[in-house]
Amino acid sequence: MAVGFAGAGEDQRRHGGRVTAFAALSCITAAMGGAIFGYDIGTAGGVSSMEPFLRDFFPDVHRRMQAGAGVGNYCKFDSQLLTLFTSSLYVSGLLTAVLVASWFTERHGRRPSMILGGLAYLGGAAVSGGAVNVYMAILGRALLGVGLGFANQAVPLYLSEMAPARYRGAFSNGFQFSLCLGALAATIVNYGAEKIKAGWGWRLSLGLAGLPAVLLTVGAIFLPETPNSLIQQGKGLGEVKALLQKIRGIDAVDEELDDIAAANATGQAGDNGLRMILSQRRYRPQLAMAILIPSFTQLTGINAIGFYAPVLLRTIGMSESAALLSTIVMVIVSSASTFASMLLVDRFGRRTLLILGGVQMFLSEVLIGGIMAAKLGDEGQVSRTYAVVLIFLIGVYSTGFGWSWGPLSWLVPSEIFPLEVRSAGQSITVASGFVFTILVAQYFLAMLCRLKAWLFFFFAGWIVVMTAFAYLFLPETKGIPIEKIENLWGKHWYWKRVVGVEEVRAGQKL
Repeated sequence: MAVGFAGAGEDQRRHGGRVTAFAALSCITAAMGGAIFGYDIGTAGGVSSMEPFLRDFFPDVHRRMQAGAGVGNYCKFDSQLLTLFTSSLYVSGLLTAVLVASWFTERHGRRPSMILGGLAYLGGAAVSGGAVNVYMAILGRALLGVGLGFANQAVPLYLSEMAPARYRGAFSNGFQFSLCLGALAATIVNYGAEKIKAGWGWRLSLGLAGLPAVLLTVGAIFLPETPNSLIQQGKGLGEVKALLQKIRGIDAVDEELDDIAAANATGQAGDNGLRMILSQRRYRPQLAMAILIPSFTQLTGINAIGFYAPVLLRTIGMSESAALLSTIVMVIVSSASTFASMLLVDRFGRRTLLILGGVQMFLSEVLIGGIMAAKLGDEGQVSRTYAVVLIFLIGVYSTGFGWSWGPLSWLVPSEIFPLEVRSAGQSITVASGFVFTILVAQYFLAMLCRLKAWLFFFFAGWIVVMTAFAYLFLPETKGIPIEKIENLWGKHWYWKRVVGVEEVRAGQKL
């Protein structure tokens, strides 16, 4: 049905090389861009469940929590101002990615974008930690969003371009693994901060976001630029060849260098990258993937659970401390599954992991919704036994996401665009993810209040749709050099009807 990866072995031989310490350390450093994203996801939900924070900035929510009787379990945290605090980051991230980061990353390179992203995020952490009113807290999150707009634009591209073809999946999935580690760090900090009796623990949680930002900023200063970006900036072939030899650990890099130069020549003969993607048929498949894959990922409900896991666990009757401790366990499980994805993705391929992960998420989401519908009404709590079962199922769900759609929603869009439109394509990917993250973050608590447990069936329905999409429309990119992937569309059963005759001929050569 969907295309395989014929010709991948030949391309791997032509694009040889090994995993050098230079390339590995460069990618590990760059992957800190995932850590700042993960730290925010973990912090936003944890801080939003802390009573001192709610009392200071969201007194209406705090009063509903204290009221107990007369306030439905599903509606305690329903506040548009509270969700604006969460989603303001993604609004600013969206605007940054679309209006600034794409152009800057293409013109000036991946490394300067990471530096700017780290600096902006550091400023946001300082403002958030020192906030004296809700509007200052929202401003701090907006600055964090600027940082994420640059980092999410540059880091996935950097990892995809630096990695050897046969290990690109593992390298790129390092972004999601770093994201999980950032979320884990945030959750542990939240757990400790919640126990600070003086009530300023939330400031510690928000302010410590500056630590991964410092690591990213300082690390990026010493990183090399990618060969693809250097060619795009007009650097000499001799300089780029020397860097490519250092990255790959071999002298025979002429084939890969020629492919990069040819891709850049195509772009220079063309138009503005974003305009090219939107106007030319040959980019229709990549455009569809850049919009749909990150959108589908948000419609799994994962960020809703990430933002609000402590809130959800308090909804079923857990104490604040127990909810945060349970969240730590779930994040550890999710991090382990993401690490497993790094080992599996280049062996079994992208499509297999997306499909199997979708099935796992669907089953667990349906069971979560079923138990909550049957056992948790507007008042009261679920029994301890069912609470443990729900925690286990959320862990199963997070595991399914962690080894499939979580890391691959960053990997696949970052590797499918040709060099001439890669930065513009990544901006579409980031923007799509931010748009749906904003929608989910802004409306999740309101939907939880109104749909109650049926909200989880809503997300389960979308998981069915996205799993079918991966099965039918996503070609396998495992092991194919990044500058050769565009030829796949001409061989795919559906996309060959869309892209035109030239791309079909290119696909037949694979």
